Amino acid sequence: MDPVIVVGAGPVGLSLSLALARLGVPTVVLDETTGQEETRPARTVVLRPDTAAFVARLGCADTLESAGAHWTAWRTMRRRRLRERVAFGPRTPDGAAAPATASPLHLPQHALTRALRGALAHEKLAEIVTGSRLADLEQDEHGISAHTRGPNGTWWRGSYLIGCDGPRSTVRKLLDIRFPGRTAVERHAVAALRCELPWPGEALLHRSPPRQGGGPGNEVSARPLAGHVWRLDWLLPPGRELVTPDALVARIRDSLAGWTSESPAGTADETGAEGDTALPRGRGHGRLVPPYELLDTGVHTVHHRLARDWRQGRAFLAGDAAHLLGALGTQGLDEGLRDAENLAWKLGLAWHHGASDVLLDSYQAERRGAVAARLRAADQALPLLRDGRSARWRTVLPGAARGRSTLLTDGHLGRGPLGAPPVYARTPLGPPDGHTGGLLVETPPGAPVTDVAVTASDGSVVRLRDRLGRGLLVVLVAPGTGVWDRRHWQSAGLMPRLAEAVDALSMDAEILVTEAYPGASAHTVLLVRPDGHLVTALSGVRPAEMAACANAVRGGAHGPVTGSGRDAAAPGGDAAGEEDSSAVDPVGSTVLHSEND
Repeated sequence: MDPVIVVGAGPVGLSLSLALARLGVPTVVLDETTGQEETRPARTVVLRPDTAAFVARLGCADTLESAGAHWTAWRTMRRRRLRERVAFGPRTPDGAAAPATASPLHLPQHALTRALRGALAHEKLAEIVTGSRLADLEQDEHGISAHTRGPNGTWWRGSYLIGCDGPRSTVRKLLDIRFPGRTAVERHAVAALRCELPWPGEALLHRSPPRQGGGPGNEVSARPLAGHVWRLDWLLPPGRELVTPDALVARIRDSLAGWTSESPAGTADETGAEGDTALPRGRGHGRLVPPYELLDTGVHTVHHRLARDWRQGRAFLAGDAAHLLGALGTQGLDEGLRDAENLAWKLGLAWHHGASDVLLDSYQAERRGAVAARLRAADQALPLLRDGRSARWRTVLPGAARGRSTLLTDGHLGRGPLGAPPVYARTPLGPPDGHTGGLLVETPPGAPVTDVAVTASDGSVVRLRDRLGRGLLVVLVAPGTGVWDRRHWQSAGLMPRLAEAVDALSMDAEILVTEAYPGASAHTVLLVRPDGHLVTALSGVRPAEMAACANAVRGGAHGPVTGSGRDAAAPGGDAAGEEDSSAVDPVGSTVLHSEND
């Protein structure tokens, strides 16, 4: 069977290619660049625990550890007064923290991209072809062909193709898929600098009082990176104000001066570095500017857009080609990596065994619905947070300052509607009616499972997330098994019957055992999808229910099917029925621009 073609060699395309290679699916990555990643310290990414674990499983754990920074706490301040401080749980020897307090991971994007390229270079089933600009697409019921121009210009034949080629996606344009949304929702001036701040290891969101004459107040965030480096972001006022180098330096010095202790009178000025130029240590608000080294600067413009279709026949969209978001602390790359993880295991099934349209269409139903909800929440919150009218905010949530700070913190820390991992409650791959087991655990069906410690069949104790990616996980809650030798409990109690039921499933599955799971009683059996979302929780071993749920996860496919997808000339619709209108536009009743890139 032909390989899967991935267009674009950014973090999403590289992650998707790696995930497919780990599933035994050959891929060709078409990269229009030379393959040399530009070093930009101010261009960083924040990964939530689930996406960081996904990248680590792809072979990048060492880079995440060396180039990334886990924050010790998050501070929200207003008028130089602390409003909230969220402390993150200490990292345990196996690299996990308590789920409710796990720290995000912050690292330069170029370090992540290089690590993914390095991992992909060791995969025999993956090939990166640089200097390959996509020019045309043709697909039929048996596969899809891509024509490239450049030094390696030729026709490539694939079984499926995924456009991970960014906001101005050529794949999206060739498929004639609309990309409506809003332009320049927010703008931020950004800088990466090396310095010492009063809160080492702690990230900060500082909201200042409104400027003279009204309007929103200044907002600056500071997030630590490895090596005493910080990324600072300043929210810019609406419009196209030009951020000059002098204006940016003034912002840096003003912010740093406001965060440092007041120096004794008569202290002599010192020097601080800006690139290769030493600047005098100046005063701001009666405080001295601490020494700093300016490494990189830029202006980051946030757009909110959502592609109308994410699948057309054998072609798919992922990452920035499918969605743009990033206001109020939300992270677009997080969602792109979730696209890759969601689509990889489904294409793995399709490539090896064939797949129904229900399975392939579930990618759009789940991922587009999740991103649409995120965009809708951000666009509804923006007027409340940015127009400066506290009276309007109090009609929604009492306590204007507290409510605004909480909502902003949620977006940055991955909580609530702005940041929490998605729940696929309405997935077409959910368990059939009457096969849910009637058992309630703290994780609802469709939600990401809690990352508990589990014992694998070889006796090793690992984190649950470490086993994701290949097939179903069948997790048995069996308190006390940790004190018994594996040879004893594997042949006792429920284990023989559970092993027999798992062997009969229509998908590859692995049995894991855990001492406890939140809300679950002893002998609970959890079925977990390859991307870590719960299918169902059952009371005891129920072979019929387990088989029905596994079949549902495969999209109801019985044996090999064609996997050809919809007719390429008739995109749209959903295998589970017409899409909910609330998931079509990211902002609900707000009218979106219809302009395309």
